[in-house]
Amino acid sequence: MTPGSLVLLHAPNTGSAAWGDLPETLRSYGLDVIAPDVAEGAGPRYVARASLIIAATAPATPLVLAAHGAAGPLLPAVALAQRAAHRAVGGYLFVDADLPRPAHAHDHDDGHEHVPSPPDWPDAPCAYLRTHADRSASPGHAQAVREARLRGWAVAEHEPPAAVAQSLSELLTTL
Repeated sequence: MTPGSLVLLHAPNTGSAAWGDLPETLRSYGLDVIAPDVAEGAGPRYVARASLIIAATAPATPLVLAAHGAAGPLLPAVALAQRAAHRAVGGYLFVDADLPRPAHAHDHDDGHEHVPSPPDWPDAPCAYLRTHADRSASPGHAQAVREARLRGWAVAEHEPPAAVAQSLSELLTTL
C-alpha cells in the first residue's frame, strides 16, 4: 500500500527525536511523513495531543499509523480519533512496539493510564518491524513478534546494513 501520509508516533514521555533520521530518510523515498512531537503525558492525553497535531498538518489519506515502544497500545485510540475526523486509516505499523490489549477491570490498578482498544480493532492491515537494535533490549518485543505472526500480520526483522527506513518502507508495501 502507498499511504497518503505516514504518521510516526514516538513512545510517550520521549519525543519525535527518538525516531532519529528515519522521518527524513522516509521523505527521501517520496513518502509524506508526519512525526508529531507529543510533549506531554501518556494515555488519553497523548492520544488527544497527537490527534491535534496530526489534524494541524492536514494529512493526505489514507493514513498509516506507525508506533514505537509504548505508543503501540495507543494506536487504536489515535485511529479512532482520525476516523472521527473523517480521515481514513489504511494500516498500522508497530516498530519495536508493544501491542494493544483489550481492556480489563484491573488495568487501572497499577497507576498507569490505559486506553482500551475499540472492539472492532484492527480495522485495517497491521505489520510489525523488529529492529536489530531491539533484539537484546526487550524480550517483550520478541513476544510481540510471536503474537503478530499468530494474528497473521506481516512481520519483518530488520538486519543491518540495510537502513531501518528501507525495512519499514518494504513492510509498508505488505499493508
